[in-house]
Amino acid sequence: MPPNAVVDEIEAQPVHAVAMKLLDLRLQPSTAIVQSVLGEFTGPHELALLKTSGVIELYKLSDEKCHLLTRVETRSILRHGVAVRFPGTSHDVLVITSDSGALSILQFQPFQILHNVTFGKTGCRRATPGQYLAADPKGRAVMVSAVEKRQLVYVLNRNADGKTTLSSPLEAHRTRNLILATVGLDNGYDNPIFATLEWQYPEETEQNNIEPELQLAYYELDLGLNHVSRRWATPVAPTACSLAALPGGADGPGGVLMGAEDWLYYVHEKNQIVCPIPRREMHTSKGILITTLTVHRQKKAKFFALAQSELGDVYKVSIALNEDKSAVCGLEVSFLDTLPTANTLNVSKLGLLFVAAEFGDHALYQFERIDLPDAPSNTSVEETDLTTAKAVSLAKTFAPVTRLQNLRKIWSLDNAAPTNNILVGELAGNEVSPQIYTLTGRGPHSTIRTMRHGAAVTELAVSDLPGVPGGIFTVADASGEKDQYIVVSFADATLVLSVGESVEEVGKESGFLITAPTLACSALGQDGSVCQVHPAGVRHIQKGQARQWHCPGLKRIEFASANTSQVLIALAGGEIIYFELDAISANLTESSTKDMGTDVCCLDIGIIDSGKSRSLFAAIGCRDQTVRIVSLEPGQLLTQKSSLALKSRPHSVVIQSIKGVDMEGKPNGQDDLTLNIGLDDGSSLRVFLDPVTGSVEASPSRRFLGAIPVSVSRIELNGQKSTLLLSSRPWISRRDESTGKHLMAPLSYVPLDHGCSFRSDAIPEGIVATAGKTLRILSVNTDGMGGGDDEAFNTNKTDLRYTPRQMTLVSVSNTTDQRKVVLVVVESDCNEYGLEEKKAMGFDPTAKLSSKGDDADAMDMDEDSDDEGEKKDLPEGDGDEDEEENDARKTPVRGPLPSKPGTWGSCIRLLDPSTNCSTLDCIEMGRNEAALCCASVRFHSKGGEPLLAVGTVTGMTMNPLKQVASHIVLYRVVDGGRLQLLHRTAVEDGPVLALAHFQGRLLAGIGKSLRLFEMGKRQLLRKCEQRGLPTFVKTIQTVGDRAFVGDMMQSIQVFRYDAMANRFVTLAIDPSPRPIVSQELLDFNTVAVSDKFGNISILRMPRGAEAGAIDMSWQRVLWDSSRSDSTPKLELLCQYYVGEVVTAMTRSSLVAGGAESIIYVTACGRIGALVPFSSRADVEFFTQLETALRTEVLRPTGRDHQSYRSYYAPALHVIDGELCEAFNSLPHDKQTKIAAELERSPGDIMKKLEDTRNALH
Repeated sequence: MPPNAVVDEIEAQPVHAVAMKLLDLRLQPSTAIVQSVLGEFTGPHELALLKTSGVIELYKLSDEKCHLLTRVETRSILRHGVAVRFPGTSHDVLVITSDSGALSILQFQPFQILHNVTFGKTGCRRATPGQYLAADPKGRAVMVSAVEKRQLVYVLNRNADGKTTLSSPLEAHRTRNLILATVGLDNGYDNPIFATLEWQYPEETEQNNIEPELQLAYYELDLGLNHVSRRWATPVAPTACSLAALPGGADGPGGVLMGAEDWLYYVHEKNQIVCPIPRREMHTSKGILITTLTVHRQKKAKFFALAQSELGDVYKVSIALNEDKSAVCGLEVSFLDTLPTANTLNVSKLGLLFVAAEFGDHALYQFERIDLPDAPSNTSVEETDLTTAKAVSLAKTFAPVTRLQNLRKIWSLDNAAPTNNILVGELAGNEVSPQIYTLTGRGPHSTIRTMRHGAAVTELAVSDLPGVPGGIFTVADASGEKDQYIVVSFADATLVLSVGESVEEVGKESGFLITAPTLACSALGQDGSVCQVHPAGVRHIQKGQARQWHCPGLKRIEFASANTSQVLIALAGGEIIYFELDAISANLTESSTKDMGTDVCCLDIGIIDSGKSRSLFAAIGCRDQTVRIVSLEPGQLLTQKSSLALKSRPHSVVIQSIKGVDMEGKPNGQDDLTLNIGLDDGSSLRVFLDPVTGSVEASPSRRFLGAIPVSVSRIELNGQKSTLLLSSRPWISRRDESTGKHLMAPLSYVPLDHGCSFRSDAIPEGIVATAGKTLRILSVNTDGMGGGDDEAFNTNKTDLRYTPRQMTLVSVSNTTDQRKVVLVVVESDCNEYGLEEKKAMGFDPTAKLSSKGDDADAMDMDEDSDDEGEKKDLPEGDGDEDEEENDARKTPVRGPLPSKPGTWGSCIRLLDPSTNCSTLDCIEMGRNEAALCCASVRFHSKGGEPLLAVGTVTGMTMNPLKQVASHIVLYRVVDGGRLQLLHRTAVEDGPVLALAHFQGRLLAGIGKSLRLFEMGKRQLLRKCEQRGLPTFVKTIQTVGDRAFVGDMMQSIQVFRYDAMANRFVTLAIDPSPRPIVSQELLDFNTVAVSDKFGNISILRMPRGAEAGAIDMSWQRVLWDSSRSDSTPKLELLCQYYVGEVVTAMTRSSLVAGGAESIIYVTACGRIGALVPFSSRADVEFFTQLETALRTEVLRPTGRDHQSYRSYYAPALHVIDGELCEAFNSLPHDKQTKIAAELERSPGDIMKKLEDTRNALH
């Protein structure tokens, strides 16, 4: 019997499909911005961001940063938005359009959905209005336009009750009309006018030689007749694509600025002015398109405009007016700076510019000067020859630099769009949890980002200790605002460090007993006295003298806790003794004792809140696996108030007082008392205590933190009381002030043994901790910790040269260092020169320019607003700027553009993941050669050495899609960090888009072919080939003798390699034509795929597919071509619309030893996880919760949730975790209603949601 017979027999047996249920959870929200809108929604200087994930975020602008005010989930695709102020109101409302086919008007103070008026079908259709939205500056009307034909105008008003009203829509349709832009003109209080860029295409019956022309048209709304008419139209440049309205009426001349290729236009009735655009020195042959325009109004009827080109160059546009300021008589366009290409530019009255970047981080810039007398400038001309050649001859030129000259970046908002690939693994070498590596950005904005679950930590100081400490404490000074001592306890000694300008060791002069370990210490009273508890007694140090309380008999103190007036100790055998500071004599006196009946293993006496004289309760952890709450009130000393039974022995306890919240999650002005317990089994518990009776109010919330017992201590973050938990890794527990939600995140740092809070003049909020034989002072970076989903991750960025395409891990052998793997990234950009060619042309993207100026021409700011302080004078530099200043001045600049298509810049980069992805080697590809894919491969015939295979293409053009040559290049990693070329193999039939290791050989997807290669001495040797795939091989993954091949347009095909016959046999195909973007194997029979429409699908091999497969190649191709295809079809298990194109996914766990999930990334920067359910009870719970929330959660745009998640096909076996987590933000009455339907309490549902997310990371 042949060896494969047993395998074939097993595969021939039926495979029973097991239902798969998944929960979609968001790890990081989308970062791409569709549009940013400036307005006064709740107050002055606010910015509303419309994001690709259907989220609306409202920010408050200030001189230093943007502060997040609120976040609204719409669960729809946002298309456009404008700020409108209804007549007679003091705040703006946000008018948005979406794929719901409705016009939505949202109010933010308080948040309220004012209107949801349906005008079309759902979806982003070319004939459904919503792609363009424009508002009358006086708030009287809005125009909603479709891409083709349809335009609607709504009249806005208020009724007698002060409520806003919308009229029935007025139509302004034109057949065969394509719309490119819409804007509302400022016409004062005359009839509202809207301007549109229109292109009317001819009918099919008309002659083809008739060339349609682009027109700028004015549509006037007659408020008296309630009618819209096409008032005026004029032909404009065929490349015009953007509009911005100038102030009109009593404030200016009106009309519009129009951006086109090479020229900037001012157009109004009977008036047209044109001005050429300043150009880059190395960009004189191709046209420059103006893509974004914005107009900023200043005081005293002054205004100017900003224009940005497709290259990112920003220009200031000055408008010259006639004497009565009723007409424009000239334009002046001056180069300002180079910024990331923006979807929207917003200029506030604070002198700030917000850039909603298309690629790269969004940023807030401060104007240092706006009058640019020395900048390259062009003025308007009277010219009829509006060609590129003429514009080149008239335009002034400038050299782009990578340093801002007139702007300064003061704040940035992370933008990971587009994200092309993801890899999850513990590659740093010394961390507990795996890292997430993502390839993000495009061109000069490209980065590889290393994301770690946890808050970022800054290491301020590290010093060696004489031994391994057993504890660490800090002692506050008399003021209580900073610490005067750091006390480190050892097995038989105590080390006391004095905190001042520096940390220095002090001896017996501190009054501490340094020949014994310290169990607890604290400042006492207001006179600077200190209490030290050691195994033999309690030491009260006061004014240089020490009083000692000794343990009775041979007993020893095992555990202790102290605050500023109370001390609680536990003796061996379970006896506890309570001390209190006498207010009159200032002496520490014994007040009460009690026998707990069992040994004590931990205790905490809490802290004294302001306005109180003592802590009312103490927590005592006992060896019988209980925690007992005892009273410290006079008359009830050490009386047990409540107890909590545990499943493991308590290791440490902390009573913490935090700011309380009401049922809506808003602060209620009171404090909540929480008990945090660290257990020996590595878990932590958090439970609320009644602040009056000390009873346990609800069931505890549990979370597993690590494999070692958990130590708990109190710290402060941003002035807020928080908790530090130490296990296999450190954790932070706190409550978000804005939402009232409890948040828990690890610290991205090495494991710590002991820790507590630390305060000094230089470090107002820090942590002093020990790790092994080292003492460390740390600071937790709280940037981004605002209660969002992304606060649990911190990111390290490494800049790349070109757009990253793919990455892979390659094992390193024969190295002397500790490095085991290296990360390989292939980068390439179309229509881009290589680095050496750029340098030869005089453009060096790495060059730094150091120049500064004063702010004599600084932009006027709105000084009348209540929250605006005095203008800050900019310090004059001395020529040497620190790193922070360099970061604020740095701006990526795209280099010169090639004059012909098919030019590529590309490189192969070798990174070391153990050193924050530092570059080990970078190989620049040859002229016009681009690396598109890569894979690690081991050829068994060559000893299994790990090699790198790279698929390249030379001179490839996109339209039409063709290339000069394609190659597969093999490299060897030598010396642990250098690439050595082995050989190049030329291949035909198309570009190489996918590579994979397969049974000791290399499997390559080349055009429509699938080829298997063996390694030869001078090139790869073709061993097998499968031709005739539908379009292009996009993805390949292999397992055993199977290859799962993704086609660019026709979904997945599964092949089996028959080694005996040396051929590929088709096992199964997907009957649905999915345009595949990425795939990930889940097991031997199951694969997850994503398509270009934003869907994720789980496909599985049908039962008996191996035995029933029909070979559609080689000998049977003629035979089978005469009948219908009977190849087995893949079964659909799950299907879900994410809302964005999923570009990559991987099967991995985010915690060591945890269950695997499907981790995916999208083109817009979202990171999500599809978590499989482990029990039927969980499936039923989340299914019922999702069903209930679909009707209870607000729908700001009117989009139905189930319809949205079934955008292209019905959602199947996937539950929306984002919708389920919206339960936490519902009003209490709705939470109670839903909980009753599920036969649970609201607290149980919240705890279940929290536990589910905690299990993921």
